[in-house]
Amino acid sequence: MSEPVWAGVDLGTQSVRALAVDDEGRTVAAATRPLHSRRSGPRHEQDPSHWWERSADALADLSAALRGRPVGALAVCATSGTVVLTGRDGGHRTPGLMYDDTRAGPLAAEAQEAGVALWSRLGYRMQPAWALPKVLWWRERGLLGAGVRLAHQPDVVTSALVGHPVPSDASHALKTGYDLVAERWPADVLARLRVDPALLPEVVRPGSVLGGVSRAAAARTGLPRGTPVLAGMTDGCAAQLAAGAVRVGEWNAVLGTTLTLKGVSATLPRDPTGAVYSHRAPHDGLWLPGGASSTGAGAVRALFPDADLDALTGAAARVDRVPPCYPLVGEGERFPFVAPRARGFLGNGPLAASGDRAADFAAVCTGVAHIERLAFHVLARAGADVGGPVTFTGGATRNAWWNQLRCDMLGVPVRLPANPEPALGMAVLAAGSLGPGTDLPAAAGRLVRVRRTLAPDAARTARLMPAYHAFVRRLADAGWLDPRFATGPG
Repeated sequence: MSEPVWAGVDLGTQSVRALAVDDEGRTVAAATRPLHSRRSGPRHEQDPSHWWERSADALADLSAALRGRPVGALAVCATSGTVVLTGRDGGHRTPGLMYDDTRAGPLAAEAQEAGVALWSRLGYRMQPAWALPKVLWWRERGLLGAGVRLAHQPDVVTSALVGHPVPSDASHALKTGYDLVAERWPADVLARLRVDPALLPEVVRPGSVLGGVSRAAAARTGLPRGTPVLAGMTDGCAAQLAAGAVRVGEWNAVLGTTLTLKGVSATLPRDPTGAVYSHRAPHDGLWLPGGASSTGAGAVRALFPDADLDALTGAAARVDRVPPCYPLVGEGERFPFVAPRARGFLGNGPLAASGDRAADFAAVCTGVAHIERLAFHVLARAGADVGGPVTFTGGATRNAWWNQLRCDMLGVPVRLPANPEPALGMAVLAAGSLGPGTDLPAAAGRLVRVRRTLAPDAARTARLMPAYHAFVRRLADAGWLDPRFATGPG
């Protein structure tokens, strides 16, 4: 009989991705189906029925490619803070309100005030796009009646796979206000918010078995009946598992349009500014702290929309004097500091092309590296272990020069994994939960492949530090950053 594969499903914004790998991380089968959104101003919706239909289609293609090879288990990840209201029968009562839907933004202050003591203990502040303010938006419209239930995005798929309603995982429940320390819904906070606890699902830890694939789901997807379906994690946490950052001190830096950091800590870090928040790890009682900046490679797209980036990189590598740059497109920063009125800059002016394209590009890339180093400084101050190594993922890792610049700025070893997609992270979770030894770090060691490692150039790190410290002082002088971060080694 063939050895089982481990499967993951990633419900993204634009598509569903299903992946199956063997116990050494080799891709055995993969399939994708598109998803479509409706956007209008602060609103971003999807049809929840499509989450299951497209997932089922992708899994049917996956099963066909597997040709009867058994699936050891599968887990599902999705976007964080995406929720829908259902009836007792699981039918959808509302559209799916997506992770970046901010229609409930004005109600975030009410959610924050009602649970301020709890959110402080958990180390974060309630944000406008989080799920709990969305619940309050539904409350204001009288939609939280008897028999109504809240489901997080992956619950729609896992319930359909198992054939009945299933618990949510604690990772997706975080932004709905779930108490990750006490592992329960906070009844006192909900009472102050006039939210009936019966609205909210049971919650289990990621990696918990939710059930087996039902007869109907087996017929729809081709998966063997009884295949274990596990509680998953948010897509950000899934990407962290796919990057192999699962031991204390290890971090995953995802550089795409924005910059996101997630790592592993033995204790719960606490950042009074709310820039850092933590998920609970699925193993060993650990925590997964991190944050998402509003800066990143989006500044490259904004300033150099039609550029030959390879040629521009070559020219930037020869620039001797790099102007200071805070590569923030738009207004407002959320990590490594919270500053709603922060604005980007290049040189002594706003973030705009100066005419020297090579110097501008070098400045943007260096500015992102500055923010990344500052983020690790903030995380360390909050109590997180940032000893490294760091894994780089995201679209910007295609630029080898930028990778080395970031590595030198951080001054720690860097790994570049071969396949950092969130669906692989769910396969790692499945293998770590039900595979040999039920050991997540061991599963990550088997399934996550590193395509390249980088070592920092200590001499270059030292040369980069004066400009970094000047950058941090400028942020502090603008009133956006706590002045304490402008002193000390950083």
